[in-house]
Amino acid sequence: MRQALAALAEAGLVSRGEGRGYVVRTVDAGADDAAAAAAPVRLSSTASWERIYGEVELNIVSRTALSAWRVVEADLAKHHGVSRTVAREVVARLHQRGVIRKDDRSRWYAPGLTPGYVAELYELRWTLEPLALAKAAPLVPRHVVAGARARIEAAVAHADALDGPALDALEADLHGTILGYCPQRTLLDAVRLYQSLLVAHSFLYRWNPAPYPTEPFLPEHLQILRALDAGDTAHATVALEAHLRASLARANARLQAVKRGSRPDPLPYLKPLPG
Repeated sequence: MRQALAALAEAGLVSRGEGRGYVVRTVDAGADDAAAAAAPVRLSSTASWERIYGEVELNIVSRTALSAWRVVEADLAKHHGVSRTVAREVVARLHQRGVIRKDDRSRWYAPGLTPGYVAELYELRWTLEPLALAKAAPLVPRHVVAGARARIEAAVAHADALDGPALDALEADLHGTILGYCPQRTLLDAVRLYQSLLVAHSFLYRWNPAPYPTEPFLPEHLQILRALDAGDTAHATVALEAHLRASLARANARLQAVKRGSRPDPLPYLKPLPG
């Protein structure tokens, strides 16, 4: 930040203010100095890693349905024209989301979404998420639950019009926003680590959003949210576990469909792993 402000000051675009901070300079349109000649500067509050993260995440997840991949940080930086620092932050966020892991030699890789691995992730989810929901339920504001319920009810009524982003948002209401009220941070971190499948679902919904006449998770989410809205936490947690158990077969079916019909282009920072 200091280096950026110093560079702007050197270019004549800002000057030190009285006391602390900087002041943006007003440049005379006819002034013959470096500042007048400089191109307009647009500052963005978006961190550098955020500008490429979504694309990188989607590129990796869309390929894990086919194979496991080595993720090469240096090639990632080169491909996107960013610094190693930015690439390292992207990789750290991917790890935090459960998309990539480190092997025994401390190299990053994205596990392939094999049926066995998907089953492991879902088993962890149906073990951890109901517990997190039980802890979150007393703390979730009523309007949050009511809003999520209303959105699900509207989605059920217009299920044939839902696209991938809409399905993503409905998943996030329950598995993201509501579970996020869990006060036990260690448990919540574990839940989010094993929710990497939600990232995969985001891709799968976009690739093939309507393999079923009505998306099966909609009535399942509605049952959970109605129980929460009624203050019946026990029923909500049981319904959540049942929903996640039922989701396993559907997730594998979607992944198999991707394997049959998806052939993404190669990327220089992803190297296929054997097995």
